[in-house]
Amino acid sequence: MYAQCPDCLTVFSMDAETLAQARGHVVCGHCETEFDALASLSSQLPPEPFQQLPEHKSSGRPPQVESAVYRPRQESALAADSGTTPAAESEDFSHLVFSPRFARPAHQNRMRRWPWVLACLVLLLLLCAQLAWAKRDALVVDPTAGTLLRQACNSLGCRLPLVQDVQHLRLLARDVQAHPSVPGALLISATVRNDADFDQPWPVVVVTLSDVDGKHVAMRRLRPSEYLGDGFALQRGLPSGTSTALVLEVEDPGNKAVAFEFSFE
Repeated sequence: MYAQCPDCLTVFSMDAETLAQARGHVVCGHCETEFDALASLSSQLPPEPFQQLPEHKSSGRPPQVESAVYRPRQESALAADSGTTPAAESEDFSHLVFSPRFARPAHQNRMRRWPWVLACLVLLLLLCAQLAWAKRDALVVDPTAGTLLRQACNSLGCRLPLVQDVQHLRLLARDVQAHPSVPGALLISATVRNDADFDQPWPVVVVTLSDVDGKHVAMRRLRPSEYLGDGFALQRGLPSGTSTALVLEVEDPGNKAVAFEFSFE
């Protein structure tokens, strides 16, 4: 509710408790003029700019109120019917003040807002997790982000997803010889080291055989399941900074093959 000082035209916000205690007579906090706040009391302000709030002129006869919201129990009548005496003192509700929603204290509004803030934070964290999972390969390869993720996983006991980067695979040694027990086959051995800062999945090994003129006479692509019999090692991947020996069996293309080369995919 709002009331206006008739002298300086300052508009003040009022509440029912203040008006009830002063019987409508208040003092202007701007010009110190005493005035009747009930004369210009209004529940809403007119559109700005405005000069004066409308005054309420007395009609001579008090208005009759009809919209009842509460009626106390007749303790004396109930006591007479039951033969008991009413309590010496009843509860006093005169100190209660009913205020509209917009006039509630700020701390109550903050208490109503915190569930929404918490829900927004949870949704934001889920969105960040979804984006991190979509960009997991780039994050694991990145030197800074990958190091932080590995440290976090080591603390939590989890494993990062394997990321393929064959540029960090180094061939340390290789050898080709006739298979000792299978006629018409070659036994190829190689030693591979993972120089990356992260674990990698086992690569596809490509073996290419060439003749004396450098022309390719045979090529074989071996998937990890074809040259690795350990399922647990296949799932764990090639650890970072470690070397491993690979043993491959391929068909002998004959005397035409005099050179061979390795590559990884």
